[in-house]
Amino acid sequence: MHITRYTDYSLRVLMYLAANDDKLATIRDIAESYDISKNHLMKIVQQLSAKGYIEATRGKNGGIRLASAPKEINIGELVRDIEQGSPLVECFGQDNVCIITPACQLKRVLAEALESFFETLDHYSLADMIPPKHKSQLQELLDAAF
Repeated sequence: MHITRYTDYSLRVLMYLAANDDKLATIRDIAESYDISKNHLMKIVQQLSAKGYIEATRGKNGGIRLASAPKEINIGELVRDIEQGSPLVECFGQDNVCIITPACQLKRVLAEALESFFETLDHYSLADMIPPKHKSQLQELLDAAF
């Protein structure tokens, strides 16, 4: 299974916010910490906000923070949410033109594998990505990027 960069960055944004407890963070801070495009993160933050994963406060003293506790954010659910519409292979999509689809068993096998992938992710929450024994190390690594 390959997740998109968009999903990768979505997970990183949420991990950043979880590592910084309930403090407001800015897109700029996150972009600088990970050395990724601020413009790209703006789209991601907008979607995460629209889907209810984060809260955004506008204005001079604004920023973003998690909308719920890290233990309540399921990784499997999040990845499904973000990856919606990204077919694993052509025959999973609406634009399928593969001529062997009616007789091919690959779709069934890949669907089973994909479901196993998500079942594994379903066992984890955002809190599992930031265990207490690694939280301070993660904060240091993110702060060191500035």
